[in-house]
Amino acid sequence: MTKVTRLTQVALGLRRLLSETLMPLDPLESLRLALNPRSIAIVGASENPNKIGGRPISFLSRFGFKGPVYPINPTRETVQGHRSYPSLAALPTTPDLAVIAVPGEMAVQAVDECAAIGVRIAIVMASGFGETNDPHAHALERTMVQRARSVGMRLVGPNSQGLANFGNGAVPNFSTMFLDTPAQDGPVGIISQSGAMSVIPYGLLRGRGIGVRYAHATGNDADITACELATVVVEDPELKLLLLYLEGLPDPWHLAQAAKIARERHLPIIVLKAGRSLAGQAAAQSHTGALATEDRIVDAFLEDHGIWRAHGISDLIESAELYLKGWKPHGRRLVAISNSGAVCVLTADAASDAGMPLEPLTDQTQAALRKILPGFATTRNPVDITAALLSNSRLFSDILPVIAPDPAADAFLVGIAVAGTGYNVEAFARDTAAFAQNTGKPLVAAASQPAIAAQFKAQGIAVFQTEGQAIRSLSQFLAHDERLRLARSADLPVPQAREAEAEAEAEAEAGSAGTLRHEAESLALLANAGVEVVPHVLCQDEMAACAAFDALGGTPVVVKGCSARVAHKSELGLVRVGVTDAQGVVKAFHEVITNATRAGIVLDGVIVARLVKGSRELMIGAHRDPIFGPVLLVGDGGRNVEVMPDLAMILAPFTVERIERALRRLRVAALFNGVRGDPPMDIAAFCRSAAAVGALISDRSAGVQSLDLNPVMVGESGAGCVAVDAVVYIDERKMS
Repeated sequence: MTKVTRLTQVALGLRRLLSETLMPLDPLESLRLALNPRSIAIVGASENPNKIGGRPISFLSRFGFKGPVYPINPTRETVQGHRSYPSLAALPTTPDLAVIAVPGEMAVQAVDECAAIGVRIAIVMASGFGETNDPHAHALERTMVQRARSVGMRLVGPNSQGLANFGNGAVPNFSTMFLDTPAQDGPVGIISQSGAMSVIPYGLLRGRGIGVRYAHATGNDADITACELATVVVEDPELKLLLLYLEGLPDPWHLAQAAKIARERHLPIIVLKAGRSLAGQAAAQSHTGALATEDRIVDAFLEDHGIWRAHGISDLIESAELYLKGWKPHGRRLVAISNSGAVCVLTADAASDAGMPLEPLTDQTQAALRKILPGFATTRNPVDITAALLSNSRLFSDILPVIAPDPAADAFLVGIAVAGTGYNVEAFARDTAAFAQNTGKPLVAAASQPAIAAQFKAQGIAVFQTEGQAIRSLSQFLAHDERLRLARSADLPVPQAREAEAEAEAEAEAGSAGTLRHEAESLALLANAGVEVVPHVLCQDEMAACAAFDALGGTPVVVKGCSARVAHKSELGLVRVGVTDAQGVVKAFHEVITNATRAGIVLDGVIVARLVKGSRELMIGAHRDPIFGPVLLVGDGGRNVEVMPDLAMILAPFTVERIERALRRLRVAALFNGVRGDPPMDIAAFCRSAAAVGALISDRSAGVQSLDLNPVMVGESGAGCVAVDAVVYIDERKMS
């Protein structure tokens, strides 16, 4: 080792020590530096602004970044007007952020050099790592992250297009979109695991005249994930809407943390989650494992935390303008006003599909409208002002204040079917905007003619081409507001990241649904947990079966095989229902034994259980997801639960109130209060049993990995509910 090399290493060590002394390695501060770096170095800097190593330098100048920019290029003295340095070690000071725009092994070496001089955060633009099928590339990515984390440095990427903060000009990014679509700082933030999906919404929003502050692409999420980055983006007081594109959700605790901060700030989050799959499911042997797909769990998680899930780019973008209005809605009841009867009818259809009731206006409101509108106009709701608008441009300004205080008027749609020459469109738009401003109630317009739409837009009104688009967007905004209010009132706890990561690792390590316990053991486990189960006896011979029949009161019974080797018995002829006498019990006992032998199944005995009837067969299921932890399912039960599911997914905490609220949203809920003379069902008892199951699956010491209770027979109000069949899988490694 040369003297120069030794001196360089000493100098680097002193610089790092000084950096750590002056600025402790706070993970959140490192994330905040990603958004607001004071200085930026670019490794692999290029003079050509159209190369990956040149574009970030060009953007930093173009968008007004005020801090020092340090190009690293050993072959040039200057790069794009900035002094160039041969290496990171040669820099006069340690930059907050480094962009690594060199490929492969060189990128790994650059990460090491960044770590050596105390860089706090690095963006690795190089690809060819975890996004490939190459095991060596995956290992290289893990090594790169481990080396960075070992010294407290954080990484964005690899395979990252870069970050963009148009509020301060920190745009270390190489997307061409920012050249083709001029930037404008604004109230919307975008964070995406995909480079393309960080800029496609940006372009669409800019096309609508909406400014965008952030357009971040996190790439492979090998270290800093999109969700973790969101925890600091939501701190921005100027932000009014955050859009996320996710292909995976390995760290939901970070998103929960971001959502909690956002709710406190009344900042809505919309997520477009792609990649619907069964990935990560460990309990597919049970009904619950088959039904609790990752996608359904994600839906439940997002709803719990007040996040809206978009199902396409249009859902992500079309309602954006409505979130920026500052409205504080109080309901979903819609009043529609148009100069076309056809638009009124189509609006009513769209509102019905969206669950936005068009309730009739009060008699007093209609009487006041009849004094203003011609006799052939419709005043009920929708309000059809007809072609009278052509001769009286004051109709909008006259009728809107009359309708505003009506109990049916939570929100408004104004549909202009046809207007133009002869219509005072400017007055319509001005009066409508003034009304919206004065009432603070949500109002959207539908106008298919571009010239008409432009005049409404000029007054700050959200305009859509069709009433269907307007209703869908308004419905999303109102439903999201309701979801946010419910999430605020629930105030769910957010797990600490380290605890959640440890939990996820433990679940993933378990790897399977565990060992099946036979039905008698499963029922005993549930009974001990507080679930009412069917009276039953496990029998080893026909004499014991007859004795069990007598002990159960001589009432009709069910005779079924009991084995820890098979979960579902009906298909194998191991169940006999409605046996009414001792002779029938003996016959059923031998039939079950014979069918089991024919199928090669060794039985642990034969169960004789009381035949229980109820008002409805429901089901309760639970399992431990490797990412989200305990999951509870409740819904309609019976044989067809998998082919015609009517289920609600619930994540912890499993309170009776949360369970009943989820249950009441099911299609089958229409039957709970009794139909055509049937008495109401004892849903309260069912919810208590479901809560007991939730407590059991949450207790790691119990070792339960997955369970199904189907059917659970629910009686009429006050009669309780009884679980008559149970399948439980135990992971014995988790039992205390």
